[in-house]
Amino acid sequence: MKLIVGLGNPGREYRDTRHNVGFLVVDEILRRHQLTWSTAPSQVPDAFIAKKHGAPTFMLAKPLTYMNRSGDAVAALSRYYDVPVEGLLIVYDEVALPFGRLRARARGSSAGHNGIKSVIERLGTSDIPRLRLGVGRGDSRRDLADHVLATFERDERDALDSFITRAADAAEMFAAEDIETVMRTYNPDPAEPDNRD
Repeated sequence: MKLIVGLGNPGREYRDTRHNVGFLVVDEILRRHQLTWSTAPSQVPDAFIAKKHGAPTFMLAKPLTYMNRSGDAVAALSRYYDVPVEGLLIVYDEVALPFGRLRARARGSSAGHNGIKSVIERLGTSDIPRLRLGVGRGDSRRDLADHVLATFERDERDALDSFITRAADAAEMFAAEDIETVMRTYNPDPAEPDNRD
């Protein structure tokens, strides 16, 4: 079974922020399959989960531990449901990519993202499939934390639905295939700049 984890922060104040695009993607997959979020077992730190049965079988998860401690829930879910690292897909925001760009990777560093940093630390490996969702850097004079914790600009909101749809399509492809297939299908031209691991 594959496990698709969207990273974000719980709470109404974070709901529509750039930092929560991972939550938006797993919410979209949940909607498509008419699933319902339920509370994870007591052995797992705060998280919502949903299981999709039939082919392909997969599980969705939203850690509720706040971004910086996402690894607590991911590691516990992986152990509890016996999901190998290669069966995980971590979906999260990426400021190094322009808004609307997807980038799938089979491994890599955290590149400064505290959510994936926590996941890497708790799993003890950086060989973790991930789907990075471009949210742009915004004004370089603006504090980065303020940027990712802000809501989308009007022009971004107009394109957000199609962006989330494509990201959900990519995550579902991972559930049915593997990260290499997602990379071949959704990654941008390798000639285009992308300075992060």
